[in-house]
Amino acid sequence: MTNPTATLLISCPDQRGLVAKFANFIYSNGGNIIHADQHTDFAAGLFLTRIEWQLDGFNLPREFIAPAFNAIAQPLGAKWEIRFSDTVPRIAIWVSRQDHCLFDLIWRQRAKEFIAEIALIISNHSNLKVVAEQFNIDFQQIPINKDNKSEQEAQQLEL
Repeated sequence: MTNPTATLLISCPDQRGLVAKFANFIYSNGGNIIHADQHTDFAAGLFLTRIEWQLDGFNLPREFIAPAFNAIAQPLGAKWEIRFSDTVPRIAIWVSRQDHCLFDLIWRQRAKEFIAEIALIISNHSNLKVVAEQFNIDFQQIPINKDNKSEQEAQQLEL
């Protein structure tokens, strides 16, 4: 990716000035906001926003963005996360016996409809192991029944 971006996902108690505080953090560090959405859930008193900006020209190195933003977010009671557009997530796909959804996800990933590395396919059956092998993706079969469900789910999450 030639022009990487950063995206903040934020939720916090609704209060005046939130958009300005978040935008000012980006602006004061030399950032250029290219996309922003916000929404207030009045029933829950919750403010939600997604702000994306270009990293080109941003004054803070990536490793300092989170600590710097936390200084703003913490007093607001905000929950937040930051993602960078050029960071490719590793994902696992859970499947059962039918192959059509698995093929669809693999083809979409290969066509770059979504950016991710499919690192693992997990199933409680062996039927789709051949598909994983065809695309050179690790496959783990973890049989589940009512007696071992919690242990097997924990193993899946560990993988």
